[in-house]
Amino acid sequence: MSGEFVDSNIVIYSLSENGPKQDRALAILASQPVMSVQVLSETANIMRRKLGFDNWAIRAVIDRLSQACIGLQPLTLDTLNGALEVAGRYGFSHYDSLIIAAALQANCTTLYSEDMQHGQVIDNKMIVVNPFV
Repeated sequence: MSGEFVDSNIVIYSLSENGPKQDRALAILASQPVMSVQVLSETANIMRRKLGFDNWAIRAVIDRLSQACIGLQPLTLDTLNGALEVAGRYGFSHYDSLIIAAALQANCTTLYSEDMQHGQVIDNKMIVVNPFV
């Protein structure tokens, strides 16, 4: 796989009622990016805990997302070990490091995230892009 990877905040904005951010998030998702099981899990948690969606609606969104992306990256022991290396080198949080490690494993060159440093290059292979700047 190669191309674009999305962080869960992009998915959450696609569900929001914020016009410009929602529009940009929907456009990114329409390009069929790669995402990880972690992104789906974080999305389900936020949908339930913060947005008040019921389980049926959460499952419908997760099913749609998993089918719409070009690839769904699993979390494995290799992902965890990669995340520990990323955290050690760059100082990212554990969960951000898992996102980065999954994106690197999928050979993605762009990671869309609002939560990480815009323009940061990871391992000379992937750039973090905040699509809302």
